[in-house]
Amino acid sequence: MDRPFAVEDASAQPDLWRVPDPPKKGRPKTDRPHYIGHRDRLRERATAGGLAALPDYELLELYLFRAIPRGDVKPLAKQLLARFGSLGGVLGAAAEELRTVKGVGEALALDLKLMHEASLRTAREAVAKRPVISSWSALLAYVKTALAHEAREQFRVLFLDKKNQLIADEVMNRGTVDHAPVYPREVMRRALELSASAVILLHNHPSGDPTPSSADIDMTRQVVDAGRPLRIAVHDHLIAARDGVASLKALGLF
Repeated sequence: MDRPFAVEDASAQPDLWRVPDPPKKGRPKTDRPHYIGHRDRLRERATAGGLAALPDYELLELYLFRAIPRGDVKPLAKQLLARFGSLGGVLGAAAEELRTVKGVGEALALDLKLMHEASLRTAREAVAKRPVISSWSALLAYVKTALAHEAREQFRVLFLDKKNQLIADEVMNRGTVDHAPVYPREVMRRALELSASAVILLHNHPSGDPTPSSADIDMTRQVVDAGRPLRIAVHDHLIAARDGVASLKALGLF
């Protein structure tokens, strides 16, 4: 009896219904990273609409382009804003704090601090060129730029001449997250050295709330008392924080 048999062809058979693969000259367009072309588009938008029209994270992105020439920097921009709360918070953060964010090295931290220093000097120019008490809005802008985002409490003094023009802006003490010791005699000693006729006291609240504490009020009154026999006036004590700037004079606290 004949046995049935089959003929087998070991060669591969073409699949006539298979969709052919795309040419291997690079990945399909849909597989390209989403950020390809994003830098050019963002630059075009900034040129067409002006920088003021950009949200903070895109403004920060544009700046990061210069320090990080390749790749997607949008996540880093958003991470920095989330970590420090605002664009001012990013620029005001200490270099060592900036470097705790993944993707921020020593060079980028320096670049961000350069932008902050430029902003600070621009704000100081507006204060220095005319009597301080007649340019109060410029003074508040400067105080906020200089102090609002400091991680530790800092006590500064603006020393003014007889025309209420700025002689010097000096840091008298740096402290902890909630305290910077102030010595009224040291404030007045320095005022005499500079031949100052008046001072404006400045300090910050890293907590974010500029509301004066009872210790702030007591200290202000001590400085006022120390200056009275020397005929050195205390025009105000300004407390800067993320939520704004408080004036003890305007609040009637001395």
